[in-house]
Amino acid sequence: MTSVKNNFLPPGLVSNLQEVLLSRKGEEGDRSNDANDKSTEPSTSSSVENTSANEDNSKPIVLVTNGDGIESPSLVYLVQALVREGLYNVHVCAPQSDKSVSGHSVTLQQTISVTSADINGATAYEVSGTPVDCVSLALSGALFSWSKPLLVISGINRGSSCGNHMFYSGVVAGAREALISGVPSLSISLNWKKNESQESDFKDAVAVCLPLINAAIRDIEKGSFPKRCSLHIEIPTPPSTNKGFKLTKQSMWRSSPSWLAVSANRHPSTGHFMSNQQSLGIQLAQLSRDASAAGAARRLTTQRKNVEIISVGVAGKSDTGRVKKYFCLEFLDKEQEDSDEDLDFRALENGFVAIIPLSLSPCIEPDINVTASDWISSAIHEDQQKST
Repeated sequence: MTSVKNNFLPPGLVSNLQEVLLSRKGEEGDRSNDANDKSTEPSTSSSVENTSANEDNSKPIVLVTNGDGIESPSLVYLVQALVREGLYNVHVCAPQSDKSVSGHSVTLQQTISVTSADINGATAYEVSGTPVDCVSLALSGALFSWSKPLLVISGINRGSSCGNHMFYSGVVAGAREALISGVPSLSISLNWKKNESQESDFKDAVAVCLPLINAAIRDIEKGSFPKRCSLHIEIPTPPSTNKGFKLTKQSMWRSSPSWLAVSANRHPSTGHFMSNQQSLGIQLAQLSRDASAAGAARRLTTQRKNVEIISVGVAGKSDTGRVKKYFCLEFLDKEQEDSDEDLDFRALENGFVAIIPLSLSPCIEPDINVTASDWISSAIHEDQQKST
């Protein structure tokens, strides 16, 4: 669904380069040099100009990121839906690989790569970093010509981010980073169920949350969108049979972590390990910063068949005589005893689209809850009036 144009450059950089080339042409006045200067212009400069020309500067800018990676169908469906609305300039800055459990981690003292990606109707880049890296970079002004979109949307995540899983969630962290920077944000997760959910559920999930996204953008422009909080949206499975929106509280729900020993004979002396499952490869990559960086720097294929993890010892230290063990982290579902119907996971279990206000303070302030509740009621009411 996405393809890469490796020579695509940010508009600001191309503009600067073109100015330098034009000044050289004027100074030298030589045809051969002029031709050489033209040949050194980046082949994508026209693409940059066309992208700018096609954008309506009167339209609000919406930035989309996620945790599952830029090739995830959920992100593509969401971006395509926003583009079809024709109301926004849609920009994408998303991880090039799965970073769904990266939490609020950032990449420090290491270079990350940024490559243009082709999603029809949107200006898109994939980043060899985390969702927080993506949002931070996009808002910095170093990648795009703007530094403050009207709204940041992070999602749609493949799997629930309820309860304490929000602390692990890369998709929630992307929206939180926007909130830290003073930009309104939404994060979205689909309660994906093994052997039950299917890819078309993402299309239905987009249809469910699109009216809420449109209402958020409309009310941000009017100044009536809830401030000092980010809204996290949890969509039940299947999305098309949901019972409506419900304001909920973040619960203490979490799955049980289970560390499994991995047999050493599966690790040849070369230090390479081939994982047959993408999720297992990603989890193992997190055991080592070196392995994680190596995994992030590699481009996954569209089919995402295997992920190669390289085990690297500490620089300058020999592994001779050292005992090396391998472990894999899994999260196991467990029965939840809390029966409060206003908690996020209970609302989700009961078929509601759960909306959870998330604040930067340790506790959600009462006035934020009231404001969020009033806004949700108003947004739903207006949507229902339009439908009738």
